[in-house]
Amino acid sequence: MITDRLAAAIGIWNDQGAPSFPIDRSDIRRWAIATYWPDEPPRLYWDEEYARATRWGGIIAPDDFNPFAWPVKPLETGPSQYALPEPGDPGQRMLNGGVRLEFGQPMRPGDVITGRWRVKDASEREGRMGQMLYIQLERELRNQRNELVRTRIDTVIRY
Repeated sequence: MITDRLAAAIGIWNDQGAPSFPIDRSDIRRWAIATYWPDEPPRLYWDEEYARATRWGGIIAPDDFNPFAWPVKPLETGPSQYALPEPGDPGQRMLNGGVRLEFGQPMRPGDVITGRWRVKDASEREGRMGQMLYIQLERELRNQRNELVRTRIDTVIRY
């Protein structure tokens, strides 16, 4: 089930494309409101005076904040091109095998985030539905100081 195209992509890092716009306090506040609605979001995400007194020393974004949520134009390529089978490829059906997240430095107002992605791994095994292909897609986000912000690993199962 591992095609030559997929095998050649394993381990190769790809740029996500253009960096994010600088993160604005208002972006963080709106994201937090939407995430916690109808409850009030934690003050760390919107109250500068309160946030300055925390260990962070200022407003930070929630862990799930997406600095690419409002793109000017869609990404032209991405890891899904390897997760989705092409016509004629084996494994035309898919399952979500889960997501693993690791967090580094929090995103802050003014940060500019860049991303890169790769096919981390692909393996085959026999399952109840026959031969199954497990693909791990890894995405890293880093700030302008090249500090790791977040790593996300999605597992896609094709059968």
